[in-house]
Amino acid sequence: MTTPYATPFWTPDPESTGRSRIADFGRWAAEHRGVEADLRDYTALHRWSVTDLESFWGAVWEYFRIDADTPYERVLAEETMPGARWFPGATLNYAHHALRNLADDDPAVIALDETGSGYEVTGKRLRSQVASVAATLRDLGVGQGDRVVGYLPNTPHAIVAFLAAASLGAVWSVCGQDYAPQAAADRFGQLEPTVLIAADGYLFNATTYDRREAALELARALPTLKATVLVDHVGLPGLPSNYPSLVLPWEEAVTRTEELACTPVPFDHPLWVLFSSGTTGLPKGIVHGHGGVLVEHLKTLGLHSDLGPGDRLLWYTTTHWMMWNLVVSTLLTGATTCTYDGSPALLTQPDILWELAARHRVTLFGTSPQYLLGMAKFGIDPSTHDLSAVRAIGCTGSALPASAYPWVRDHVGEHVQLVSTSGGTDIASGFAGGAPTLPVWAGELSAPCLGVALAAYDEEGRPVVDQVGELVVTRPMPSMPLRFWNDPDGTRYHDAYFSTYEGVWRHGDWITLTSHGSVIVHGRSDSTLNRNGVRLGSADIHDVVERLPEIAEALVIGAEEPDGGYWMPLFVVLAAGRELDDALRERIREAVRTGASPRHVPDEIIEVPAIPHTRTGKKLEVPVKRLLQGAPVEQVVNPATVDHPELIGLYARLGADRRAQRHG
Repeated sequence: MTTPYATPFWTPDPESTGRSRIADFGRWAAEHRGVEADLRDYTALHRWSVTDLESFWGAVWEYFRIDADTPYERVLAEETMPGARWFPGATLNYAHHALRNLADDDPAVIALDETGSGYEVTGKRLRSQVASVAATLRDLGVGQGDRVVGYLPNTPHAIVAFLAAASLGAVWSVCGQDYAPQAAADRFGQLEPTVLIAADGYLFNATTYDRREAALELARALPTLKATVLVDHVGLPGLPSNYPSLVLPWEEAVTRTEELACTPVPFDHPLWVLFSSGTTGLPKGIVHGHGGVLVEHLKTLGLHSDLGPGDRLLWYTTTHWMMWNLVVSTLLTGATTCTYDGSPALLTQPDILWELAARHRVTLFGTSPQYLLGMAKFGIDPSTHDLSAVRAIGCTGSALPASAYPWVRDHVGEHVQLVSTSGGTDIASGFAGGAPTLPVWAGELSAPCLGVALAAYDEEGRPVVDQVGELVVTRPMPSMPLRFWNDPDGTRYHDAYFSTYEGVWRHGDWITLTSHGSVIVHGRSDSTLNRNGVRLGSADIHDVVERLPEIAEALVIGAEEPDGGYWMPLFVVLAAGRELDDALRERIREAVRTGASPRHVPDEIIEVPAIPHTRTGKKLEVPVKRLLQGAPVEQVVNPATVDHPELIGLYARLGADRRAQRHG
């Protein structure tokens, strides 16, 4: 287990803290909700937010001036999990709220790409484009409850298409064009969509990828389509001759003169369907509602991220990662959001994102642990750019090791708050993270998020502090899924989160809640390392090993074996020019022994060409474990969901070799 730090690595400036939106919300709530606690103190604010759910979420609604067409009857009608009923009676529309706070002449969206060029979409133009595309979709037969899907890179087109669909009460889903057509069809086919919106291609690492034929193949795999809208994004000439006749150019869809009219829908009307990684079988379609996303994202982005008019967010993401949904929701706060099409670290310009952040005066820069660790390992110095506007760096996707914190301080700026967060597609938000009023401990998440009744449960289902436990949420959140798609009786939904502790959400992560209020994430509990009855977090080992300059990436697996044995190999990808000899193996073992514990030292260290990830960048810990144990590949992982599908056979062979050695 990672040892909690005794003192904070970073503390907020009292003057700027007092000006933050979360401090203003605390003052407002104390005055308007009659709460006796000092809500300027985060601990008191959080305690109120999870002990009086109705008062807290009602305050979020009122503070952000939610514009409902019909009022709610009460905040929380049924406090059950699953099945909580939030704000019954209320009708509203997410798209209306995303567009209402945007100044006509200020940029709402800044489109960026790896060439360094870009363009701005003002608030007035964004509203006009959304109105035009909504009218086009309506003419194509899209109505309330119909599905519209996007095969699109992270550009303003995706935002416009989503908001247009949402304004009609249609249900949206999107994935990036690095997905093969069949992988996209595995998702979209479940939804039986009416319209597909697809781009002609995308950029990545100085290469333009032509995806017109892929879009055609995807369209053919979706028999319910009435039309396909083709976006001319990378300027490829003409259309393939075998395109179906009902293809509408984006320019026709987006240039009509129309008035925007958003359809009021119930609070729990489906807004979008996000899909699980889908490493085995068909990906699960996770359905989120207009109202739950609206209040949760206003809380997350408006209070925790302190975004408002005049701010700018640049968060590197793809459209199939739930962070894209948060990127869009930046608009709810009146802030400007930046889209980016391309590689986050060009071979010719690895600091491209930092340069763009400086040029466009970004205030919140978002990324992943792998990106920050890669920048440090390869000697990239962001401070060569003027990053004085950046006040916070958000980081999510996996546990952020303590070693990244000094690097950010030294190479981005002492003024910058490094905010590690943990959440997921399941809630389209975070369970734990930071806030402008909170200190930061290196290697830790500052606190549970407001409205999240977070706990760590031991093996007996009891809450524990300062020891590793299961991440659970004991009271409902508005953005918990409405349901899974094609799960009529709710069985799959219940089994995914509530089968271990009845009425309590079990997320599948190991965490420690520290006595000073922070949260440490140790990795997935379904890939737990359990050596001699002692549970270990894989992230604790990855943290130590990946600090070594010789190691580009690492993956540790704990595999139970049929004869009762337990094998804990460490797979390492070496940095360029390095060799895995006995001396390096001993350095790795010693680093783990001293940086984690003797129990964490792996049984074997094996060099591999790469570590497999999901398309959203998560290491495939459980599938690799099952491959090593000899499970059939077709039962373990869908190659279309893996960034390096050629690695599947490699790990299966490593497992077979291990079994042959033990039984030879």
